Amino acid sequence: MIDVIIIGGGPIGIACALECKKRDWNYLILEKGALTNSLFNYPKNMTFFSTSEKLEIDGIPFISKNPKPNRDEALEYYRRVATSNEININLFETVEQISKDDGVFKVKTDKNTYQSQKLILATGFYDIPNLIDVPGEDLPKVTHYYKEAHPYAMQDIVVVGASNSSVDAALEIYRKGGNVTMIIRGEGIGKRVKYWVRPDIINRIDEGSIKAYFNAEIIEIKQKELTFKSPEGIKTISNDFVIALTGYKPNFKLLNQIGIEQSEDEKRLPKYNPETMETNVSGVYLAGVICGGMETHKWFIENSRIHAKQIAEHIASTGVSS
Repeated sequence: MIDVIIIGGGPIGIACALECKKRDWNYLILEKGALTNSLFNYPKNMTFFSTSEKLEIDGIPFISKNPKPNRDEALEYYRRVATSNEININLFETVEQISKDDGVFKVKTDKNTYQSQKLILATGFYDIPNLIDVPGEDLPKVTHYYKEAHPYAMQDIVVVGASNSSVDAALEIYRKGGNVTMIIRGEGIGKRVKYWVRPDIINRIDEGSIKAYFNAEIIEIKQKELTFKSPEGIKTISNDFVIALTGYKPNFKLLNQIGIEQSEDEKRLPKYNPETMETNVSGVYLAGVICGGMETHKWFIENSRIHAKQIAEHIASTGVSS
């Protein structure tokens, strides 16, 4: 019997593990991919909005050569935290089913089955993209993730969206020789785009280096073309690749399996106590960005790292029978 199973090996999952270790609890992290899998899948040249001290967990210093660290620095930091503290984690092990019987949680993965007294869900939201639901979205030329610009040089690229990730991708691809067109449902560039990047993308659009269609929606994607509607009417353009960075969503299937209630509106906010992070299911806790449901911009590492201590303190008050 395991005291605490933590699902998700990102920064917040690691923070939860450190709190468990302090209390000598028998714990285990289950992570479906690599350590900090979401960060690993971020664009290679990504720079965080937060400064390094706001990304620190458990008071362990995060030293960066720049005021705002990049992806590689963050991977190095969390990797060193995990290895130096000998975190107990099973990587590349996917949770398939969760059930509760007589106060004990049964967690079935693609490799094993575990039992635990407490359960912490720190699964984030980056694994399941929001689809645009149009014909051709399943073509190989379409991706919902962006890694680097080089493959898109000398190609006709459509970037869907106007968020930080979309803007970063559009600018990088343009500067690596790609012909970039942005298809944006709203009337302008997203308001949450990084303040030092926003003028850059607006200037590139204004000068015509990057084409942008606002209040526009894709209708169909074909092998060498893309059709969309805009205030100017229906247009078809030549296209080699589509990068649809339209956001991501939490694993609601996992929440539903264990019986965690959610709001009935489009936000789908999971039910939990903000002081203890315990859900409506006794013994099940939420940590990190999963707390925001579809409001994936609400929680970040810097404002959710405190969840680990809140959860540990509540578990300690209710007790575990090690």
